[in-house]
Amino acid sequence: MLRQRIMALLIAILVGSGLAAVFMPAATAATADACTSAPNWSAGTWYGTGNVVKYTDGKYYIAEHDNPGYDPTISTWYWDPYTCSGGGGDPSPSGFVVSEAQFNQMFPSRNSFYTYSGLTAALSAYPGFANTGSDTVKKQEAAAFLANVSHETGGLVYVVEQNEANYPHYCDWSQSYGCPAGQAAYYGRGPIQLSWNFNYKAAGDALGIDLLNNPWLVQNDAAVAWKTGLWYWNTQNGPGTMTPHNAMVNQAGFGQTIRSINGSLECDGKNPAQVQSRVDSYTRFTQILGVPTGSNLYC
Repeated sequence: MLRQRIMALLIAILVGSGLAAVFMPAATAATADACTSAPNWSAGTWYGTGNVVKYTDGKYYIAEHDNPGYDPTISTWYWDPYTCSGGGGDPSPSGFVVSEAQFNQMFPSRNSFYTYSGLTAALSAYPGFANTGSDTVKKQEAAAFLANVSHETGGLVYVVEQNEANYPHYCDWSQSYGCPAGQAAYYGRGPIQLSWNFNYKAAGDALGIDLLNNPWLVQNDAAVAWKTGLWYWNTQNGPGTMTPHNAMVNQAGFGQTIRSINGSLECDGKNPAQVQSRVDSYTRFTQILGVPTGSNLYC
C-alpha cells in the first residue's frame, strides 16, 4: 500500500507539472473480443499481469502488475483502463470464449504452428464446442480442452510425437484399408496427438479430409490439426463412457475428460502425477477465464 501511495503522489506531481503525458502509460487499446471474454472483476481474486476484467461500472481494466484483486479504480499502479476497439460490448469476431490474449497467456512458449487463427478456423467443424450451456460451462469446456491439449503437447510445443521408435507401431494391418501412407506414417500428431491408421481414417471421414492417404496434413496445416483434436473431443469416448464434450456440458467433471482421453493409462491410480498435471493446467486456465473449476476434477 505504501508503494501505491508513493506512485499516486508521483502521478499527482507529474499531472501538476504537465509531464504526465510523457511518463504515464496510455490506456491500452485492444480488440473487442478480449473485452467480450473478460471476466467480471472480483475483490480478492488473483490477477496476473495482462489480465483484463470488466469492472462494476461496465468499464474494462488491464492488470499492469500481478495483484490479489485490488480495486481497479483505486489501485492505479496495478491497473490501467482498457479501451476496446469497436466498443467493449462487441462480440468476438471468432465467437470463441477464449480471446487471443488469453490463449497467448495460457501458452506463452507455444510452437508457432499452433496458431489462434487455426483454432478459431477449426471451430466451424463442431459448432457445439464451447458453445453449449451457460457462459460458465462454455468457458469450462474450453479450459478443459485446452488443458488436455497442453498436457498432450507439452504446452503446445510438440506438433509430432517425439519418440520416433514408436512410429511403426501405429499401423493396424487388420483394417481392410491397411496403411497406404506407409507402415510408420500414423504416429501422433496435433493437439491431441492423433495416432493409428484407423483414427486417421475415422477423423478424415468425419472431417471430409483424406487423412488416411495424407496424414502429414495434421502436422502441416494448423486448422486441420485443431480439427482432429476437436473431432476426438466431440465424438470419441476413448477408454471412457462419454465424449469429453459431453463430460463438460453435462457437468460430469473434468476427471471424465481425462478418462476419455487416456484413462486406461492414467486413471484409477495408475498414474496420479499425469492426472495432476492435467488438473493443474485446467485450474490455471479456468482462473484465466474467470470461472470456477466445478467438481469431480480427478479420475
